[in-house]
Amino acid sequence: MGGALSAMTRSATGSQASLREANRRRVLQALRAAGSLTQAELARQTGLSPATVSNIVRDLAEAGILDVTPTARSGRRAQAVSLGRGVGVAIGIDFGHRHLRVAIGDLGHEVIAEHTQPLPPDHGADQGLTSATSLIDELLAATGLTRAEVRGVGLGLPAPIDAGTGAVGSTSILPGWVGVPAAEVMSERLGLRVHVDNDANLGALGEVVWGAARGCSEAAYLKVATGIGAGLIIGGRLHRGVAGTAGEVGHTTIDEHGRVCRCGNRGCLETFVGAPHLLELLRASHGPNLTLHDVIDLAGEGDAGCRRVIADAGRHLGVAVANLCNLLNPERIVVGGDLAQAGDLLLYPLRDVVSRFAIPSAAAALCVCTGVLGERAEVLGALALALSESDLPVG
Repeated sequence: MGGALSAMTRSATGSQASLREANRRRVLQALRAAGSLTQAELARQTGLSPATVSNIVRDLAEAGILDVTPTARSGRRAQAVSLGRGVGVAIGIDFGHRHLRVAIGDLGHEVIAEHTQPLPPDHGADQGLTSATSLIDELLAATGLTRAEVRGVGLGLPAPIDAGTGAVGSTSILPGWVGVPAAEVMSERLGLRVHVDNDANLGALGEVVWGAARGCSEAAYLKVATGIGAGLIIGGRLHRGVAGTAGEVGHTTIDEHGRVCRCGNRGCLETFVGAPHLLELLRASHGPNLTLHDVIDLAGEGDAGCRRVIADAGRHLGVAVANLCNLLNPERIVVGGDLAQAGDLLLYPLRDVVSRFAIPSAAAALCVCTGVLGERAEVLGALALALSESDLPVG
C-alpha cells in the first residue's frame, strides 16, 4: 500500500511539474510574440489566472529570464513584462540587389543595432554571405555581444525559396544565388541556427510585429518593386504554401494576351506594375536614365506622365488586392516596396478598384495602407523570423 501511495505521490508531483513548465512556456511564447505585455494582458492572452501569471513572472524575473518595468497603459500604472536581455539576442539579415542589411534585437523586440552597406549588383552568394558574416561580427563586437548569446538568425532574399531543400529558386534579381542552400551555408559559417525566407514574407512579418499591421491576425503585405510579391498572414501565422510559393501575386494573369513575363506566361501583373515596365512607359518622354525614385519625385511635383503611370499601376494592383480581399478576407493589406513611396497617388486608384471589385462586406472590413517600416521592413521581418524560431528557457 505504501509503495502505491508513493508512486501516486511521484505521479502527482510529476504532473504538477509538467503543468508548471507548460504554463511557463505559454507565458514566454506570448511575450516572444508581443514583445512586452502587462501581467493583466498576459493573463488574458494565455488564459491563466492572474495569480498564476504573477507567480510565474516573479519566479522567472528572479531567474533573470524576464524583465519587469513600470509602465502606464490606458492611463493606469502597471508592470510591463518582457524577455530579458540576458536570455539572448537574435539577428536579421536582408539581401537585396544592391544592399545588405543586418539588425540585432533582443527577445523583448528591442532593436539593439542595425547597419546597411552596399553590395555590387552582380554579387554572388559567397560574396554576400562573407560580407554578412563580417558585418554581424562587427555589430556584435560594437554592442558587447558574442555569437554564443545569439539564439537564432533570420535571412531574407528577394527570391523564391524551395520549401523542401531550402535552396534559392530562379531569380532575375540575384542570379548568383540560384541553387544555393543559403540557410545551410550561413549556418556553417556562423555556427548558429539560420532560417531563410523570401523578402515579401519577411516584409509581412516585419509590419505585423513592428509596423502598420501590428496586432493583425489576418493581413497581407504587398511588395511592389522590380517584381511583385505578397506575404500572407493567416490566423496569425505566415502562410507559405506546400512548396513555399504562396503569395506570388505578381504572376497572376491580368491580360492573357499581354506581354510575355519572365515566368513564361502572358500578361502577368508584374508586366504591368513592375519597375522595369513603368520606366519603359516613360522612356520616350523622360529619357533613358529615369529611375523609379525619379518617377515618384516628378509625380509629386505634378508631372502628368509620371502621375498617370503611377495611377495606372495602382489600378492594376487594385485588381490583385480585390482578389486577395475576396479569397482571404484580411483586415489589412500593407503596401510596401519602392513604389509605395508614391503614397496616395498609388493608393487612391488602388482603393477605388478594390471598392468596385471586392465583395462589399469584405471590402468594408479591409484597410489598405502603406507600410511604416520602409526599407527596414525586410530586415526587421528577418529578425522577427529569428525571434519566432528561437528556443526559450523555462527556468
